[in-house]
Amino acid sequence: MFEAEASEFQKAGIKIGADQTETEQQLLAEALAPFPVGIRNKSLEMARLYSVLFAFENHVRDFIRETLTESEGVDWLDKLPQKIRQHAENRQQTAIKDSWLEGEKTDLLGFLDFGHLAQLILTKWEHFESIIPSQHWLKQRMDELEKSRNFIAHNRMLLPSEFQRMYMYIADWNRVVGL
Repeated sequence: MFEAEASEFQKAGIKIGADQTETEQQLLAEALAPFPVGIRNKSLEMARLYSVLFAFENHVRDFIRETLTESEGVDWLDKLPQKIRQHAENRQQTAIKDSWLEGEKTDLLGFLDFGHLAQLILTKWEHFESIIPSQHWLKQRMDELEKSRNFIAHNRMLLPSEFQRMYMYIADWNRVVGL
């Protein structure tokens, strides 16, 4: 009952309980505190870019899933090119064997490499061509984003111009798919 009442107060702009944002910021500051200031500052810059990339990459996966479910039916996974499907299944089996590692292990698309996402769209182009401007448009942007993504995934710092390129390509994608 209290939670229902608290929700109504929060909707009205009245703060109830701890501010989660402030708590998260404090926890992050504490976790970063042992490291030199320069590394902490760079990590915070990269964290913002990682967050945008995380959202983008997972949106592309959802976009593929929704498009193929709508056009090929709920068994669309069975119709994936064998090489792509086998790659994802092998990585999924490895994740399952690593039982100590907790996390999402059921979504087959989550086990595809970033580069496979564009490859999958191109392979199933007839289902995407009414949304995506051209195969060249898709390949160029996804190839560029993959290179930057790999820098980020291996904890290397990007220059500000690369930040802008990533933001621009992701904004292009969002505009095209209607986000």
